[in-house]
Amino acid sequence: MKLFRILRMAALAFVPAAAMAQQGGGMPPTPVSFIEMTPEPLPVVNTLPGRVAATRVAEVRPRVGGIVLERVFEQGSKVQAGDILYRLDPAQYSVQVASAQGTLARARASQSNAKSEADRQQELRQRRATSEQALDSAILALAQANADVTIAEAQLQDAQLNLDYTEVRAPISGTIGRATITEGALVSAQTDVMATINQLDPIYVDFTQSTSEVLNLRRAMDAGQLAATASGQASVSLVYDDGSDYDHSGRLLFSDATVDETTGQITLRAEFPNPDGFLLPGLYVRVRIEQATRNDALAVPQMAIQRAGNGETSVFVIGEGNTVTPRKVTLGETIGNRWLVTDGLQPGERVVVEGAQKLRPDAQVVPEPYEPATAPSAN
Repeated sequence: MKLFRILRMAALAFVPAAAMAQQGGGMPPTPVSFIEMTPEPLPVVNTLPGRVAATRVAEVRPRVGGIVLERVFEQGSKVQAGDILYRLDPAQYSVQVASAQGTLARARASQSNAKSEADRQQELRQRRATSEQALDSAILALAQANADVTIAEAQLQDAQLNLDYTEVRAPISGTIGRATITEGALVSAQTDVMATINQLDPIYVDFTQSTSEVLNLRRAMDAGQLAATASGQASVSLVYDDGSDYDHSGRLLFSDATVDETTGQITLRAEFPNPDGFLLPGLYVRVRIEQATRNDALAVPQMAIQRAGNGETSVFVIGEGNTVTPRKVTLGETIGNRWLVTDGLQPGERVVVEGAQKLRPDAQVVPEPYEPATAPSAN
């Protein structure tokens, strides 16, 4: 298709050349392709720097002290909440459980004896064979025995919990990092960090935007130049540091209500799925966020833009008689393979896309509509 178009444009150039040769010579018109400026709604996309952060981070700490007997997990593997990570020496805690069980058994025996005595005193009192004081003493002894049983049961539960805590378990699901404690080490309760678990799917990306950009956006919205993106509908995507795109899109969670005093930046957070684990905490990325929509926007293919040595940008506009005139333009952000034009062009004007490099001011051209190249279909 592209070869056919080149041959067609060459044929168009040959006919005027022959005609002009018969009239005494002159440069033949240059074949070019053009695009007609048509207003369209285009998103306002900003690219901002960001850092990846885990959605949940948990430090694995022992809840009781002791000697580490075994490390169960593989470093760098995925673990589920409740999985056993370490085993501590349970000997002293097993002894405490046995002692608490004995204390409970003794308290229950005393409780049974006190209940029998209270029942006996109650029966004797009904026959007026004992005093009121003796009955009260028996009832008080039973109440104390009931309290001792409750205390003994709580002590047994506490001892059993400590024994269970000798199996150090994962508090959350996620990816566990390196082990910071080895077998044989003595650890203290709530003090030593044995490993760290990061929940990486989904994952957060924190990025910043200057207050001046935010203010300009809001002023443009107030002036009617931009339309605000609906709440929760902002499109967010990621670009790796090497320029490649991340496969999954995300969603904006919130914009910070405060400004960092040292940098003058506002912090935003987005959430992205991370099923393959490519995004790791601390990774630098660039975030593309669609924050508004520009109504009646004009855009041109990137190849239509001409750049001067001083950095000025321009395009060739096809006028009456198919002659071209250079026109300075002001560019905004890139949208795919196009540039947003914020100033310099009007709807309905024809802009040269292909062939502009061979043109000079007031040159005559043979225009034909620009057809974007399509990717070849796979056979």
